[in-house]
Amino acid sequence: MKYRIAILHDEDGFSVSVPGLPGCWSQGATEAEALENIRNAIEEYLSVRDELLDGVDTREVEVGA
Repeated sequence: MKYRIAILHDEDGFSVSVPGLPGCWSQGATEAEALENIRNAIEEYLSVRDELLDGVDTREVEVGA
């Protein structure tokens, strides 16, 4: 699975967010560290989302773009 990320660099290092997953962000001293951290953050985010939806009737819709 792939997610588009936004990565910002400043004097403190790199910060990364996932626009498609509100509130999912991380950081790191290096770009490589920030990318590894956001991978972990995405996995945790999806895990919690799945737990919250357990037992709920969910469906998918197709959107043309």
